[in-house]
Amino acid sequence: MVQEISKIRTILQEAICDCTSQHLALSGGLDSTILAYLLKEKKPKCLAIISQDHTANDLTYCQLAAQHFDLELAIQMCDISQIIDGIEQTIRILKNFNDIEIRNNVVPFLAISDVKAQGFGGIITGDGADELFAGYNFLLNKTIPDLESDLKRIARIMHFPSHKLGEALGVKVESPFCSNSVKEFAKNTPASEMIGIHNDKKFGKFVLRQAFDGLLPPQIVWRQKSPMQEGAGTQGLTEFFDRMIPDEMFLEKIKQIKQADNVTIRSKESLYYYETYKKHHKLITARSDHSCPDCHYTIEKDSRFCRMCGRFPI
Repeated sequence: MVQEISKIRTILQEAICDCTSQHLALSGGLDSTILAYLLKEKKPKCLAIISQDHTANDLTYCQLAAQHFDLELAIQMCDISQIIDGIEQTIRILKNFNDIEIRNNVVPFLAISDVKAQGFGGIITGDGADELFAGYNFLLNKTIPDLESDLKRIARIMHFPSHKLGEALGVKVESPFCSNSVKEFAKNTPASEMIGIHNDKKFGKFVLRQAFDGLLPPQIVWRQKSPMQEGAGTQGLTEFFDRMIPDEMFLEKIKQIKQADNVTIRSKESLYYYETYKKHHKLITARSDHSCPDCHYTIEKDSRFCRMCGRFPI
């Protein structure tokens, strides 16, 4: 285990050397803070996206990380109008109305847009660590055989909308955790070493936490996994749309959509995203045994959710 801990630090450092971007998306989570540590000598410009109108867990941690490594940090406080504008562009680019994906990925859209507005051409992200090193909370209580199976499945289907957003905006998105050497290391690391106990709490990405324990602030090394929407505060969009759309209008519209498009809308937030999606795209359906029961979009092999509408589980 000691050898593996040393090896992943070396592999990540080599992956970082291949990055040319001057900006780092810094949430103050484990993954982006590891990158901040590895990049500290290059003094990247760090950027955090925070919702001005909702509670955002990342606000304290991104400042802690930047201060710890003496890095420049720009905190972009976005009001609801900026986020709504970002949502439309995120839906236009990603071509889906998946509420979870849109709520999360409006954050990298705003970060990439900010970098582009400053005249820069690239940004470094922590994409890939959760997928490769068992970072998601739903994996914590799996048996080792089930965890091993799920990690293999996730590695086959993982995708990163931030890369698609960057391509659309003309900004290079670099993700060191997605390098072939890191993927190979994760593939050869026993599933039993991905999850462990620290101070009576169970953590994913355990091998990464051990590798950088003592090098990062302990509050970050042993920070519980926080989804991007909670970190940036965009989880507050659900409540925002619940207040914005009257119940009577919601019920009438979802009835009309069901009759016209045979699509089931599950929430007011989903309704807003669906109507925005229809402004830019035609609905894609595939009526087969492998399609989503709510929107009839094709479900890819090994996936348990619908990329188009976000239905889970399937």
